Amino acid sequence: MARPLFGGALSATIPPSAQDISELREIPDNQEVFAHRDTDQSIIVEMLEYQSHVEDEDAAKYHFEDVAGSNKASEPGTSEVRSIQCVPKTELSLGQCSSAWLLTGAQLVSKFNEEAKNTVNIHMCLFRLPQFSTDILVTFNDPVIINPLSSSNGSDGDASLASEPWTVEDFQCALQSLQLLDPGVFG
Repeated sequence: MARPLFGGALSATIPPSAQDISELREIPDNQEVFAHRDTDQSIIVEMLEYQSHVEDEDAAKYHFEDVAGSNKASEPGTSEVRSIQCVPKTELSLGQCSSAWLLTGAQLVSKFNEEAKNTVNIHMCLFRLPQFSTDILVTFNDPVIINPLSSSNGSDGDASLASEPWTVEDFQCALQSLQLLDPGVFG
């Protein structure tokens, strides 16, 4: 089922077990953040300033490096891009984008400025909308190795009650279903 984003200006199918993080803490106006209720997975939809100084594939790398900086994963060996590919527009509902780029990588990330770092697979799709001076970035953070000393290590919970983790297919469904309903959101 499509979920309204940014006050209904956009919509996308967000996977099951998603909790809207804005119900728990303040989120910047340019972001929608959803976390899996039982895992440390998250999906973030961001409306960002269009980066006209970098072309398509390089723009995906630019945003990945920006996220790495925010995650304090910009030191050598803490971040890697594994692949970048163009997403055919025929596979997308967001017809207004000039192009879309899917990047897969990994980062070593610590939560809450902890010393313990977790290995997180990062799946990003960058939708380029130059006519609105906007890049829309959808990021799926998928932890694959949780450091035993991390606050993300939920070893005290009952795993039998946990719901299924999100998959890359769930992320792709969100990407394919993303729609712009009100261009007025761009100002």
